[in-house]
Amino acid sequence: MTTTSDTRSPIAIDPRSAFAATIPVAAEVIDAVRAEHLALPTPCDGMTVEDLLSHLMMVADRVASAGRGDELATWSTEGPKLGLIEWAPAWRAVAATAVDEWSDDTRLERSTPLPWTTLPGRGVVAIYTNELVVHTWDLATAIGASASWPDEVLDVASAAIHSQLPDADRTPMWAAMAAHMPEGIAWESPFSNAVEISDDSTPVARVMAWNGRNPAWTAG
Repeated sequence: MTTTSDTRSPIAIDPRSAFAATIPVAAEVIDAVRAEHLALPTPCDGMTVEDLLSHLMMVADRVASAGRGDELATWSTEGPKLGLIEWAPAWRAVAATAVDEWSDDTRLERSTPLPWTTLPGRGVVAIYTNELVVHTWDLATAIGASASWPDEVLDVASAAIHSQLPDADRTPMWAAMAAHMPEGIAWESPFSNAVEISDDSTPVARVMAWNGRNPAWTAG
């Protein structure tokens, strides 16, 4: 068994095409959501399918905010509440805006604040590529749909998450962060430890495992 460590350097390429390629994959999965799916649990702890649809919208909106250079205080902190038939067109619209906001090449090198760190723009796009892959997988797994990505997308996602979480055991990292939180502010670890998987696991399973997801997750 392995925890799929990855020794590649942090993102040093233009990740925008990989990010753009996550959009239609997510759209296909969102298209497959039915009313009976909305209350189902997902691999994203505590989120139902409906919660995750809203979260995906928020993520795409935050990517657009990062591209524009918006102040962090103005970034979305929650997604919308929409009717079933509204999710797919809303996703396509907000995701297209996110892609467009990163069309300026100079934004790839610009120092861009995130809620937890500051990265060059290319690193921001890479990190959010990983997040969209993971949450699309969460959604597809929850509703029994399929999702697949080009190798380029999975390579970017893997390199991005390994650059942010280089160790399989995140306990010391989270403990150090929690110790520096202001008194009275609740702390919740944002990622579980990497999940052990077999050496012959697929690239998708490897990305999920390093993100703390069990690739064999099933509801209940």
